[in-house]
Amino acid sequence: MKKRSDLAVMGRLIGLVKPLLGFMIAAIAMGVAGFLTAQFITIFAGYAMVRILNVGPAPSLGFLFLCMGLFAVARGILRYAEQACNHFIAFKLLALIRDKVFAALRRLAPAKLEGRDKGDLISVTTSDIELLEVFYAHTISPIAIAAIMSLIMSLFIGSYHWALGVLAAIAFLTIGVVVPVVAAKTGGNRGLEYRTQSGALSAFVLDSLRGLGELIQYNAGAQRMDEMDTHTAALLKKEKRMKQALGTATASTGALILIFSMAMLATASVLYQSGAIGFDGLLISLIALMSSFGPVVALANLGSTLQQTFAAGNRVLDVLDEEPIVAENTTGETVEFEGATCRNVSFRYDEQPILKNINLDFAKNQIIGITGRSGSGKSTLLKLLMRFWDTTEGQVEISGTDVRNIRTSCLRQMQSYVTQETYLFHDSIEANVKIARPDATREQVVEACKKASVHDFIMSLPKGYDTPVGELGDTLSGGERQRLGIARAFLHDAPLILLDEPTSNLDSLNEAVILQSLHQQRENKTVVLVSHRASTMQIADVTHSVEHGRLS
Repeated sequence: MKKRSDLAVMGRLIGLVKPLLGFMIAAIAMGVAGFLTAQFITIFAGYAMVRILNVGPAPSLGFLFLCMGLFAVARGILRYAEQACNHFIAFKLLALIRDKVFAALRRLAPAKLEGRDKGDLISVTTSDIELLEVFYAHTISPIAIAAIMSLIMSLFIGSYHWALGVLAAIAFLTIGVVVPVVAAKTGGNRGLEYRTQSGALSAFVLDSLRGLGELIQYNAGAQRMDEMDTHTAALLKKEKRMKQALGTATASTGALILIFSMAMLATASVLYQSGAIGFDGLLISLIALMSSFGPVVALANLGSTLQQTFAAGNRVLDVLDEEPIVAENTTGETVEFEGATCRNVSFRYDEQPILKNINLDFAKNQIIGITGRSGSGKSTLLKLLMRFWDTTEGQVEISGTDVRNIRTSCLRQMQSYVTQETYLFHDSIEANVKIARPDATREQVVEACKKASVHDFIMSLPKGYDTPVGELGDTLSGGERQRLGIARAFLHDAPLILLDEPTSNLDSLNEAVILQSLHQQRENKTVVLVSHRASTMQIADVTHSVEHGRLS
């Protein structure tokens, strides 16, 4: 994880506000106006006392009470409008960030996401992004409002005497800047550690839910629960430290407010006794200071809270800034499929050699079988054809063009890819099959499912093709999920079909039906078939064996 300074994170997050700058300015303006109305209600009360005691110049009581009533109503309206603008900005920007994050994940997939902790990614895309709402709704605008209000109130108090204005400015700077900075420095990396550990706990819970069946089978639930309690206790310990830091900052703020209020009273009293200011100057300057700490107190309370927010922002920026291993080609060539070729292809993964000097032709209208032991590089070869990875040496060509020079959308349109682990979305069966071709009709979906030998099973379900599939497809067997994956490939109707152990979860009858469908389409398709099964390889026109990364 890249460690950015809090200022760098803040700068990046503020940069996203540009499209909504008008709303941000409006929120700040209404916030300043709202605080001014609130503070001057108290100040007008001070002027009323001056008027009643006749110890200095002050407007009439009727005018003062009228202003206090109007300001009280205006304060409520302005506060509501400010919060409405801030939250509109926050939720708009959260939607924008989500869009950017998912676009980044799409750009990184699949190579950069292989081996990534899915639970941690879920934490980034949900709780981390949600936490940025604190920054957009409760940080940017309050900082600007506090700065403007501190300047206005320092000048107002300074209008009675410059020393009082300087003291007020020091008070605002101490509470609004020094306290949150010290709190942030004292907290160190606790916020980042908390968010990282929270993501790890999310990953652990997700892993536990996915493996619930195995935990029950082997009576390992108690051990897993103890491990979860350990993770939770560690997280609570870090949260306790952060709460203690927040409590310390809050107590320090309260103490400093009393200290500066006493300092203002003492300074104003000395100036009054020396004749530098009147009694009205003493009273109004004290009331003005004591009633104007609200904006800077909001900043003081953000000191430790922002540590989590910046940590969340840092994790989100990590995703946005991460460079893909294979960049999407959006300007490359568009070609028609006329066959594929591997020329002197070698591939390494983390310095581990997987494939070595592979030369292989995938002729049009043929079924090419590839066999070999697990870990020999068969699946990697299919991923290179899909350009999920780029070759270390040599090149993969389609229709005589290097796949790196082919537009990615064109490449995806030419290929269908089926693995033994078919992922099903939490949606209907029809919607899951139509992932391969969103504009397909019900009739086309049915035809694809018939070819995949899954139509009869679907029709036996209460809602047929409208039957919802459970989360992670757990309501279906492995064979049923695999056949739906094959149905997607048939519906996609691509000229190059890449099948990685497509019948591993099927019985011999369903395997025979699917293989027959593949054989019937051989005049229009090129099929690359990876399998351990000798029965599956019977339909191949030519078979190659990959052993230890080499072709034989």
